[in-house]
Amino acid sequence: MTHARDPVSPPVALTIAGSDAGGGAGVQADLKAMTAHGVFGTAVVTATTAQNTRGIEDVHAVPADHVASQYEAVVEDFDVGAVKTGMLATAPIVETAADLLARLSAPVVVDPVMVAATGDRLLSPAAEDAYEGLIEGATLVTPNADEAAVLFGEPVETPADAEAAGRELVARGAEAALIKGGHLDEGGETVVDTLVVGDAKGSGGAGDAGDELGDCDDPTVVRFENPRVATDATHGSGCALSSAIAARLARGDPLREAVARAVDEMESAIRRGYDVGEGPGAVNPTAFGGDR
Repeated sequence: MTHARDPVSPPVALTIAGSDAGGGAGVQADLKAMTAHGVFGTAVVTATTAQNTRGIEDVHAVPADHVASQYEAVVEDFDVGAVKTGMLATAPIVETAADLLARLSAPVVVDPVMVAATGDRLLSPAAEDAYEGLIEGATLVTPNADEAAVLFGEPVETPADAEAAGRELVARGAEAALIKGGHLDEGGETVVDTLVVGDAKGSGGAGDAGDELGDCDDPTVVRFENPRVATDATHGSGCALSSAIAARLARGDPLREAVARAVDEMESAIRRGYDVGEGPGAVNPTAFGGDR
């Protein structure tokens, strides 16, 4: 006896990021977070990395023209509802991503992977500079404090600094900026994430960010506070968070709601993290999407 096929048609999201051999971050974490939200994840791999829970041993960047070929293969076949970018590795890849995404009407979440957990810079100055073009077309930029400092050009150590950095990123063209607070006041019991939303009028694709908060020349600032989890096992947290937001945008959630729900679920993803490998461990992307 045969069974009739009973397919589902989920929203589609795309990650443009590096591969983590250890599975805790990068494309692997992105796809897990998207699946947890009931979203079909597609992927453009920008680099392969030899890494695990203890750190990165080697990185091999993919040629920029192959990044473009992967992207075209996806968008020619799938109705992509949202995109997130992660590790872009080189200036040509950053520039290629910016050029390709400028032609896409779907929301774009830019996670600027620039600084390692050790504090080491991961990109050349040319690659850091190339992010300006990507930021201009972003629906949301999601740097941590260290990455915000690189983009802002000033130290980001307090929520007030985070707000200033977010305002600057919005002034440079991003519709919104989420400055993640995990590295702020690391001894405190509360994590404060700062969302700055600018005037999204006429933005297309993600204009509901401005519609929900009210179109305005002066950015709107929203702070999210959550208990800090006492652990160093935060590998993949930035990847999972930006992917969760992108997945929610692909599902049609307004920007502020997508950010608020993903930030709230981040605490659970860390608290219920994976205790694998000999390093601190990794976050659990499947803890996202609890409302679907």
